[in-house]
Amino acid sequence: MYIGDLHIHSRYSMATSRDCTPEYLDLWARKKGIHIVGTGDFTHPAWREELAEKLEPAEDGLYVLKKEYRLEGAERFDSPPRFVVTGEISSIYKKGGRVRKVHSLLILPGLEQAGALAGRLDTIGNIRSDGRPILGLPCKELLEIMLEAAPEGIYVPAHIWTPHFSLFGAFSGFDAIEECFEDLTPHIQALETGLSSDPAMNWRVGALDRFQLISNSDAHSPAKLGREANLFDIELSYQGLSAALRQGRGLAGTIEFFPEEGKYHFDGHRKCGLCISPRETAGYGNRCPVCGKKITVGVLNRVEQLADREEGFTLAGAHPFESLVPLPEVIGASLGISAAGKKAAAKYENMIETLGTEFSILRQVPLEDIRKAAGPLVAEGIGRLRRGEVERTPGFDGEYGKISLLTPEEIAGL
Repeated sequence: MYIGDLHIHSRYSMATSRDCTPEYLDLWARKKGIHIVGTGDFTHPAWREELAEKLEPAEDGLYVLKKEYRLEGAERFDSPPRFVVTGEISSIYKKGGRVRKVHSLLILPGLEQAGALAGRLDTIGNIRSDGRPILGLPCKELLEIMLEAAPEGIYVPAHIWTPHFSLFGAFSGFDAIEECFEDLTPHIQALETGLSSDPAMNWRVGALDRFQLISNSDAHSPAKLGREANLFDIELSYQGLSAALRQGRGLAGTIEFFPEEGKYHFDGHRKCGLCISPRETAGYGNRCPVCGKKITVGVLNRVEQLADREEGFTLAGAHPFESLVPLPEVIGASLGISAAGKKAAAKYENMIETLGTEFSILRQVPLEDIRKAAGPLVAEGIGRLRRGEVERTPGFDGEYGKISLLTPEEIAGL
């Protein structure tokens, strides 16, 4: 079984870490226990040049970091992660009398095809200033160009429910996939659900039944890899990956954020501290009761607008999913400390060194082993996470939600 995170970014994208290099992506994928990681940003010429220099071919359509670039400590983990060529493109254009803003994830069979596709896009807009370029190119035309330049490429609408930049986004998206891609819709076979929704929410929309639902981190720093990911039972190759994403053959499930933790799950207005449910939004007439401005309609609300099934519906034959919280957040929520602080980072590194990869710790390592290595609080927190005993405060209007595992009283008493 392989874990794959296909949607990430390089340091050439806006608001990303300078550590988004092949070396650090390799190291953090190993720490996380990720076997297949996207390169991100294939359209950027400098990043593509760096990838060509530092990666070497492995299995068909996959790459590994050359040994001379591996960072200290990388070798203590098992086999090196494979890289697959990916990138995200932002399309902003007018259609049907409205401005549409949609992000798309493209997955390609190699750097040669990436160069050919980037060459086509370079004649249309600026692909050099941002690793995730903004193009005035309708999604249908982008798909058409990809099919011509890289026929084996895979086009995945990205984080499909995000309010401002997605296929179904409340502010600039569509109500149906066919409205966006028209006669080319059959070439869309997978959808990325995004951090603020999970498969169960998507099962409520019958029109999505025919698509493979996948999950990725959209990481802007190496430490955020694997926030969401996919489980693959495939031959390790681009063809194996393609079959999983197109037909579901070998797609064994997904690893999810709790959707409440995503930063657009509920409705709200961040400047006024307003976080509300879809029903409350309707009661306010979609206007903030504090300042009168438009409320940012979140993912849950948008799903309910398009849903034709009741909450709790289970789609027969759907791929399973499991909800996890990144290990630093588990450490913070279990010890009552900042997940981003030095204490949590030191505990994290010690656990990785002692117990294995992050995903194995969260999913498989016996709780007694965790107790011995990290103490009773962290062991209890991971136990509760595995049982789904998690308190959730929904995120809204760009503000991440919060996850609670132990109360302050329990932390003091254990």
